[in-house]
Amino acid sequence: DSQWLSITFSKAIFLGNGLVAIVSGLFANLLADNLGFGPVAPFDAAACFLAIGMAIIMSSWSENYGDPSESKDLMSQFKVAAKAIASDEKIALLGAIQSLFEGSMYTFVFLWTPALSPNEEDIPHGFIFATFMLSSMLGSSIAARLLARKLKVEGYMQIVFTISAFTLFLPVVTNILVPTSSVKGGSISFGGTLQLLGFCTFEACVGIFWPSIMKMRSQYIPEEARSTIMNFFRIPLNLFVCVVLYNVNAFPITVMFGMCSIFLFMAAILQRRLMVVSDLHKSSTKAQEMVDEDEPLNP
Repeated sequence: DSQWLSITFSKAIFLGNGLVAIVSGLFANLLADNLGFGPVAPFDAAACFLAIGMAIIMSSWSENYGDPSESKDLMSQFKVAAKAIASDEKIALLGAIQSLFEGSMYTFVFLWTPALSPNEEDIPHGFIFATFMLSSMLGSSIAARLLARKLKVEGYMQIVFTISAFTLFLPVVTNILVPTSSVKGGSISFGGTLQLLGFCTFEACVGIFWPSIMKMRSQYIPEEARSTIMNFFRIPLNLFVCVVLYNVNAFPITVMFGMCSIFLFMAAILQRRLMVVSDLHKSSTKAQEMVDEDEPLNP
C-alpha cells in the first residue's frame, strides 16, 4: 500500500537517519572539543561502532541469495534498465531529478565546513552537524504530514527544489554583500551565521526529499528493475562528485555553490515537467478506459 510506504519512509528518515545522526554529532563534538581528544577522535569512534555493527551482522544475519531462476548478469540488468529509461520519460525525468539533487547534496557535504570558517574560525563541527540532522528530522516530519494529506508529491517538490536552490545560493550573496574579515580565528562571523541558517533550511529540504523521492520511485519505476535503474543514474552522479572534489581548489567556493544552485533549479524545472507528463498519462489512461467501457454498448 502506497500510504504505508510513505509512512515507513518518513519514519526511517526521522528515526534512522535523523535521531542517530544527531546523537553521533553530539558525541563527536564531545570527543573532539569537550574531552580534548582532537579532530581525529570521532573517526576512531566511528571505526569502533562499525566493527560492532559488523560483528552483529555477521552473527545474526543470514545471506539473501535471491531467486536463482531470476539471476542475470550485470550487462543484462543494465540493458533492461536502459530500455526502461528510454521507453518511459517519467523514469528518465525522475532519475535526472534525483541525480541533480543528490549531486548538489553530496557536494554540499564537503563545502559547508570551509564556507562557515573561511578564515579558520573556531566552529563546533559536531554540534553544527547535529543541528543539520535536527533540521533534516524536521523536514522528514513535514514530509510525513504532506504525504498523509495525500498532496501531490510532484507539486510540492517543485517548491522544495526551488527553496533548496536559494539556500545554496546564499553563500554567493553573502560573499558579495557582507564584508569579509581578514582576521584569522575567532568565532563564526555574521556572514557565516546567515549561511548556517540557510544550510539548516537546505537540510530540512533534504529531510522532505528522501521520503518524497521514495514515494515517486514506487509510483514510476517498476519494482523488479528499481535498484538497477537507480544505480544506472548513480554512475554520472558519482563521476560528478569526484570531478568536483578533484577540482575543489581550482575554483572559488562560491562558484561551487552557484553550480549546485543551478542544478537544483534544473531539478525544479524537471519536476514540473514530470508532473505535466504524469497528468497527461493519467488523463489519456482514463480516457482510454472510458472508451473501452463504451465499446460494448455500440451496435
